[in-house]
Amino acid sequence: MTPTMLKSGAVILLLILIYTGIYTADRMTWLMEVIPVCVVVPLLLLTQKRYPLTPLLYTLIFLHALILIGGGMYTYAKVPIGFDVQAWLGLSRNPYDKLGHFFQGLVPALAAREILVRGGYVQGRKMVAFVVCCIALAISAFYELIEWWAALALGQGADDFLGTQGDPWDTQSDMLCALLGALTTVLLLARWHSRQLCHLKAR
Repeated sequence: MTPTMLKSGAVILLLILIYTGIYTADRMTWLMEVIPVCVVVPLLLLTQKRYPLTPLLYTLIFLHALILIGGGMYTYAKVPIGFDVQAWLGLSRNPYDKLGHFFQGLVPALAAREILVRGGYVQGRKMVAFVVCCIALAISAFYELIEWWAALALGQGADDFLGTQGDPWDTQSDMLCALLGALTTVLLLARWHSRQLCHLKAR
């Protein structure tokens, strides 16, 4: 991915952030949801020359950012497309947050795989896959702790941020979705990712 493409993606995200920040119904929830985007995107721009990532990883980070921003604008329990999916599949709740947690496993797993493989920190395809899934689950668990801390700090005001929709097993299903995302990385994207890593190394 060229620097121009990366900068263009960052500009697109910035414009969407500005739009959603203006028109969101709950600016505090929006801010809590989009903080990862505001931190990661500048970091990627700063490290693009010194430590460029694969196009696959950049693309999935961009998609994950869009998911986070959408959840921030409407709150995850009220994203319109989630209601459409709920109706199509006959679900009891808006499933948009599960897409977010799937990507919360998919993207960190791919990022971890990229760092581990490029640095040679872990040897063996199976061991890399195992460690990558462990890292993704650790990140997912830490995020659940953040949600818990937010609930303690904000009380009822944290309901939109948590997005549990009355589900007592929301935390467990969130982590399952993250695990499925990580497994998608190691089972379906690994070969494609490895080819891009080889191309990156040859540059």
